[in-house]
Amino acid sequence: MTSDLRRQLILSAAKRCFARHGFAGTTTKSVAAAASISEGLLFKHFPSKAALYAEILAEECEADPDLLHLLGLEPSTATLVELVRGMVEHFVQMTDDEQEAQRLRLMTTSHLDDGEFVRLLYGKVSELIGPVFITSLERAVEAGEASRIGSEPLNLFWFAHHTVLMAALSRLPAVPCLTYGNAADLERQLCEFILRGIGLNEAAIASHLDRERPPAPGQSVTAESA
Repeated sequence: MTSDLRRQLILSAAKRCFARHGFAGTTTKSVAAAASISEGLLFKHFPSKAALYAEILAEECEADPDLLHLLGLEPSTATLVELVRGMVEHFVQMTDDEQEAQRLRLMTTSHLDDGEFVRLLYGKVSELIGPVFITSLERAVEAGEASRIGSEPLNLFWFAHHTVLMAALSRLPAVPCLTYGNAADLERQLCEFILRGIGLNEAAIASHLDRERPPAPGQSVTAESA
């Protein structure tokens, strides 16, 4: 069996284990047993349980049709705004889904513990989304729709990410730590705050944030308006 095939079999077994027992209840020993291999062989492919879980989440992101569609767009101010809007929606709505909420808890725990899981996940996210974000921001600057801020554009992506991550954390408990004044337009406010922070001017924000969004991949215009 090739190394790539073995790796996929391990990931498939790990997905079943995590789905059944959650992150805390899954062990590398149980994953190895589910994959019918030794724990030592598993470690040759994945050094830890955190590495396994981070890889699974990265694969899920890479297979998401909406994200794939977005990452396939021509880098531009419009693409940049959609990236930010998609990230805001994902985090704000995370707490409405129990599985996503558990992942948010795991991210938080990792920040407070050894950081291994979050380091791995951030690395995957950086590879996947970072290039599109940076190139789109550069296009916005060239078009006169944004000002250049600092010398590390990827930092702006992480500042945006951490902003929405903290906003999601405040909404995680059954009784939210902060309601943001019960703002009905919280997602809009977050988008505007982040877009200003990464350098977009007011005209660009108004133009692109108010623009009608195209139907999601595989979704008809009729379904969109239903």
